[in-house]
Amino acid sequence: MALKQNISMANYRYDLPDERIAKHPVTPRHASKLLVYTHGQISDHQFTDISQFIPDDSLLVYNNTRVIHARLYFKKATGAKIEIFCLEPIAPNDHQLCFQQTEKVTWKCMVGNLKKWKGEPLQKEVTVKGNTFLLTASLLKRDMEDLQIEFSWNCGHSFSEIIEHSGIIPIPPYLNRNTEENDKLVYQTVYAKSEGSVAAPTAGLHFTDEVFSSLHKKNIARTEVTLHVGAGTFQPVKTNDVANHTMHAEWISVDQPTLKNLLTHIGKTTAVGTTTVRTLESLYWLGHKLAEQGNTNGKNLMVEQWAPYQSTRNMPAEESLQTLVNYLQTNKLTTLRFYTQIIIVPGYQFKLVNRIITNFHQPSSTLLLLVSAFIGEDWKRIYTHALDNNYRFLSFGDSSLLVP
Repeated sequence: MALKQNISMANYRYDLPDERIAKHPVTPRHASKLLVYTHGQISDHQFTDISQFIPDDSLLVYNNTRVIHARLYFKKATGAKIEIFCLEPIAPNDHQLCFQQTEKVTWKCMVGNLKKWKGEPLQKEVTVKGNTFLLTASLLKRDMEDLQIEFSWNCGHSFSEIIEHSGIIPIPPYLNRNTEENDKLVYQTVYAKSEGSVAAPTAGLHFTDEVFSSLHKKNIARTEVTLHVGAGTFQPVKTNDVANHTMHAEWISVDQPTLKNLLTHIGKTTAVGTTTVRTLESLYWLGHKLAEQGNTNGKNLMVEQWAPYQSTRNMPAEESLQTLVNYLQTNKLTTLRFYTQIIIVPGYQFKLVNRIITNFHQPSSTLLLLVSAFIGEDWKRIYTHALDNNYRFLSFGDSSLLVP
């Protein structure tokens, strides 16, 4: 698969007025609008109709990540406010283990008002279940914008409880508003459970028990993966040529039953959101890599940004997924954990994803490039239709079902 040369971001800009950006979700969630694009035709519906457009006996795959209260505010004795934004765990570097710790953890962070922080430990009072104690933030390493910060406490509570009670849930910067109490609920999918994201997989925000019930009646199977969404998801492509853009890496976890489920549904898979698309396509390329390199004993489990465009072998999806199953069995593992830096741009050939449920994305974003890779230049027609027909855009906005 060769990279389409000279992909200019000038072709992926469109005018998005601020009033078209949804500042809050509709109530109930499934009352959002649904644009259906199938085989070149566009039609308008409500999200409650989604089961009508997904084939019987197919597989729906969604991302079960949970948004953490990643923004922590500390106040110095001088009154200066320091904002620490937790990005990803370093010690321990496994999300699940990190949130179970009861004394200290180290995170890669961004810091607001860093010039006011000279490196002295910062402290704030935290109350969990009636127990009040001090949370200390110590700067261990300063490296450009990303810093390593150790959080320590002495109360017996887990870091999951600590951050839940001391932090604020981060909402997207383009909403141009402060986090509200209700965001704790509405900025999580109803199936969120694996802590680690700093942004929600927003295509999943439309799902409710009623929607799942309608899908169940059609024998549409469901399975879940985990991709912890990083802050890079909000970063626009700042270079005019996509080839000069560096993609952020994100952590993925997929268990063996899910891999086997994917194997039995090749050609019949609907991905809920771009994070699920990245997960599924990354699985294919990791299996491709392991098939060519052999058992790595857990080393180099990473899908590099441009790997798909450098391969000359068109490996069947079945072979790639079976390689991953064999890898887990050989290494006596139940779950595959790895990082992906994959970028999906026009010219990409999708291996595991047949349909995508997704919201309407920012101009000049890698998410819009992914949509264009999936349905081609028709993305412009779809977005024009959405703007002309009062669809709501971005994280709290309406949804679309895309079928090439």
